[in-house]
Amino acid sequence: MTELNATAEGTKTATEIVLPGKVAPSGLQLVRRTLPAPVAGQALVRVESTAVSFAESAMRRGRYYGQPAFPFVPGYDLVGVVEAVGPGVDRALVGRRVAALTKTGGWATAALLPAADLVELPDGIDPDEAETLIVNGLTAYQMLHAKAKVREGQTVLVTGAAGGVGSILVQLARHAGAQVIGTASPRHHEALRALGVEPIDYRDPDLAARVRALAPDGVDAVFDHLGGASVTLSYRLLNRTGTLVSYSIAAALDDTRPILLDFLPLLAKLAFWNHLPTRRHASFYDIWAGAGKPDSAKREAFRARTRTDLTHVLNLLRDGVLTPQIAARFPLAEAAAALELAESSARTTPGKIILTP
Repeated sequence: MTELNATAEGTKTATEIVLPGKVAPSGLQLVRRTLPAPVAGQALVRVESTAVSFAESAMRRGRYYGQPAFPFVPGYDLVGVVEAVGPGVDRALVGRRVAALTKTGGWATAALLPAADLVELPDGIDPDEAETLIVNGLTAYQMLHAKAKVREGQTVLVTGAAGGVGSILVQLARHAGAQVIGTASPRHHEALRALGVEPIDYRDPDLAARVRALAPDGVDAVFDHLGGASVTLSYRLLNRTGTLVSYSIAAALDDTRPILLDFLPLLAKLAFWNHLPTRRHASFYDIWAGAGKPDSAKREAFRARTRTDLTHVLNLLRDGVLTPQIAARFPLAEAAAALELAESSARTTPGKIILTP
């Protein structure tokens, strides 16, 4: 793997992983290209850590709503050090370690990013550990506190509790004083118990009965990443005033039909439930909701909210409240192997798979 190298006139040479189309993980391409010097409002970030998210698995199948046209560089988030800034950006940012939510572009040794999107890391945090908390921690925190408003003494159900989002969500829920039930493969149950979670086999045909045995009146909140039939079951497991938060349609990952044919029925189902004469609530969480157009007031409010919430989550990591869940580490050049592991049913370690440029 070649490090970021200086070239003429302030440009930089970077190595990137390119997703050329709907390909197997082995179809990823490693390329080198010259990045121009940052222009007004931009920062050049030397990437120290990025990772594999569910989004990349969906994007390589063309199954992520709103993904760019092929080819592109995947990578939903990153941690790195600012190498240079363009006009109008505070030069004090140079040399600072930052996090960024990118959606694409993170699988690289360097990236040109809007400086306004960068969130400075608290001192003393390991880049790989911080990387586990950008999209996953932000998602978990906002779902728990902004969507479901979970309080001390409540009981929540987390599907996929050993996954990247789930493993952070259960910790944040426990920190909030909630009792947590988590579905996962039995090989992850011991690790979940260590986090204070009551685990249930996600394939158990009596899953609903097992949840009701732990929460006879129903749970206060369910966080569902599967969609499809799972969402219907999750809604039925709520108590009279419970909240369902759906945040993915992982169950439809391998479908071949257009993604909207899975997504729109889910939104319709959630809307229908909200119109029923009950005190239950259901919603879909989208980390980009309210982002608005570039340079709009909405975008500035979105950035402020993202910065505040992500900084809070990173401070919890710094203070030892959160334990980062790292399933494996791979060099950036081995992104294909990392993606294969992320999609494998044989994974034995919960958490996020890190790519290290």
